[in-house]
Amino acid sequence: MNPIRITIALACSYFVFAILLNSVGTVILQAINSFDITKTQASVLEGYKDLTIAIVSFIVASFIPRLGYKLAMLVALGLVALMCLLMPSIAQFYAFKVLFAVIGCSFAIMKVSVYSVIGQVTNNANQHSALLNTIEGIFMLGVLSGYWVFSWFIDSSDAQNTAWLNVYYLLAVLAGMAFTSVLIAPIKAPQKATLRGSQLAAFIDMLTLTYKPLVVIFIISAFLYVLIEQGVGTWLPTFNNQVLKLPVDISIQLASVFAAALALGRLVAGQVLRVIGWYSLLLSCLVAMGVLVLLVLPLTHEIDGSQVTSIFDVPFAAYMLPLIGFFMAPLYPLLNSVMLSALAAHQQAAMTGLIVVFSALGGTTGSIITGFIFDKFSGQHAFYLTLIPISLLLISVTLFKKMTVNLGVVPEKGMI
Repeated sequence: MNPIRITIALACSYFVFAILLNSVGTVILQAINSFDITKTQASVLEGYKDLTIAIVSFIVASFIPRLGYKLAMLVALGLVALMCLLMPSIAQFYAFKVLFAVIGCSFAIMKVSVYSVIGQVTNNANQHSALLNTIEGIFMLGVLSGYWVFSWFIDSSDAQNTAWLNVYYLLAVLAGMAFTSVLIAPIKAPQKATLRGSQLAAFIDMLTLTYKPLVVIFIISAFLYVLIEQGVGTWLPTFNNQVLKLPVDISIQLASVFAAALALGRLVAGQVLRVIGWYSLLLSCLVAMGVLVLLVLPLTHEIDGSQVTSIFDVPFAAYMLPLIGFFMAPLYPLLNSVMLSALAAHQQAAMTGLIVVFSALGGTTGSIITGFIFDKFSGQHAFYLTLIPISLLLISVTLFKKMTVNLGVVPEKGMI
């Protein structure tokens, strides 16, 4: 077996899906401009992506090993490449619903396969963790790249022009390259096992976990976090364009600051956790998020970026709102680490299923609520609304901390 070829295949596949999955905010902005739809109508795209991921992730786990990881990955990439090729010729809003449903379905297949294949090229826990972090790091690189890739195809002088859909030809090519890398990678077929019983047992374990108070509080916390992240991240390009009056391409490029802030925040938090406890860090981050929202949003009333021609000419205050991602970044992975460390090893797979499902529900809910408030009131009102889940998170995280102390759970510093 050639582990390098397998690693390249996994990295290429994740890079493509990072661009596609996180393009929903850009597509919402362009759909509003190009197809004359309301923000409320556009907000459903997040649901087509996230709910499909949640449902399919749970279903496919039972038969992907029987199908084979390599074939599953090829099917996922093939479906995405085909949809990308069709998008410019269809050029209708309903096609985006289909596209994101296909992306969600395909990513669910890809994620299950990638996480399973990583075990084929690693020999111990340290190697597994290192490779997984590398793959996830490449995913973040794809997220950052996606904003710029889309902005290259957008003509700010003609907002209703659908020529930007040609970006999907490029994405089809990238998906084709990933398909080829998987095709030539020596990914082994999984050993056959009694999958039906294991899947039924996992489902029962997952239902049983929901009766634990600690799990309920964690689920609420994870739901609220993703509600904030997707609400802000998905609607930031539209906020930049319609509230700050920035050109469309620059609005999208500026939104990449949010993704960069998330990546940097997780790197910094990993070091900070060496010297302070996880609860102190989470509490500080939540307070900082609330303060940033209260300080920055009033400044956005005074920004008029209609004359801006480069991202380097954007007013400084416009950079401040995406920086909420820096303080937001540690919350989700750290909560997951604490929760999983509180469970026995045989319960962690079931807990992962709950994380996927409720994260998807939180993301969809956040996007729809933000889009509705944005449409009926204003962008400032929509983003002020994040103060409510931030406040609720302060309460739920505090309860979560007390419950972990009562159970004697002491997570290691540096887990993130």
